[in-house]
Amino acid sequence: MRNSNSRITDGHILDWLLEENQPFVRYHTLVDILGRKEDDEEVQKAYSEIPKKGWANDILQLQKPKGFWESGEPSWQKDIFGWIEFLYRPKFIATNWRALVLADLGLTSNDKRIGKIVDLFFDYKLRLSSSFNFFTEEACIVGNTARMMTRFGYVDDYRVQKLYARLLEDQREDGGWNCFRPDRGTLDNWEPLSAYAALPRSKRTRKISQSIARGAEFYLERKLFEEGKRKYAPWFRFHYPNHYYYDILIGLDLLTNLGYADDKRLTPALKILKEKRQADGTWLLDRVHPDVGPGFGESGFGVEKNGPKPFALEEAGKPSKWVTLTALRVLKKVEDAS
Repeated sequence: MRNSNSRITDGHILDWLLEENQPFVRYHTLVDILGRKEDDEEVQKAYSEIPKKGWANDILQLQKPKGFWESGEPSWQKDIFGWIEFLYRPKFIATNWRALVLADLGLTSNDKRIGKIVDLFFDYKLRLSSSFNFFTEEACIVGNTARMMTRFGYVDDYRVQKLYARLLEDQREDGGWNCFRPDRGTLDNWEPLSAYAALPRSKRTRKISQSIARGAEFYLERKLFEEGKRKYAPWFRFHYPNHYYYDILIGLDLLTNLGYADDKRLTPALKILKEKRQADGTWLLDRVHPDVGPGFGESGFGVEKNGPKPFALEEAGKPSKWVTLTALRVLKKVEDAS
């Protein structure tokens, strides 16, 4: 699978990504970059170790016995606001945010600790009988939750299907989504496409496929970064976790995953991606969210009163296995599609 004419598979970068301390990165390097099959012995071993060591294990070690992180379980009678915000605050260390990372890391409800998280969401945020549920929320919340529950293994649950119905309903005429403006989409609101990308192709209905095409066109028309009169600097920096913030790497990852790796309109964003590669072949974790700049909140999210608590898997300003793996996966898909 190696290509001597491409820096995508430089040996020392592969050795770094294949280190056993982060089995998630090792697994996806074997599968996505080197093309190993799922029944490969090394692939199976790396996958089995994802919950046992590295990032996923670090997060799970802090989980409370009832399945949540940080905030205590609220009482409906005593604290209505706490009941509403349970699982969500404090940002970005409460259950919702850590669960999103665990879903991105490939954990499923086959792990009983994930099952506890899912039960909490069904009990507190996906109750059809409650007015305090996610089914009428903004597309950022709905998209994140749909992606998370799909990856956890609940794509066929009627409540998860209802989240996807909400995403279809909330798409703007221009093909994008927007949590705060009814008249137009924004690149900031990428979460619906991320939910669609998590769906197996066999689960994508005709309406969802049409929605994907319209959403992809929205991003491609804007070269993945053109919105407003000036460039928004944080979009040109790379992050993880992303929570609900956007950057160019998110756009590239989504569009190539959704089948648009051969679209020439990705070229300007791909040029930026390649320019950000370090001399040693890695990419940096540029910042940890919240990373905001002038204009923040104009088409997206305002600043919280008490401010969120940053959470990261890696150190900002240093070479990032997560970002490097994602960047290489993007380049590999583009190379394969050419």
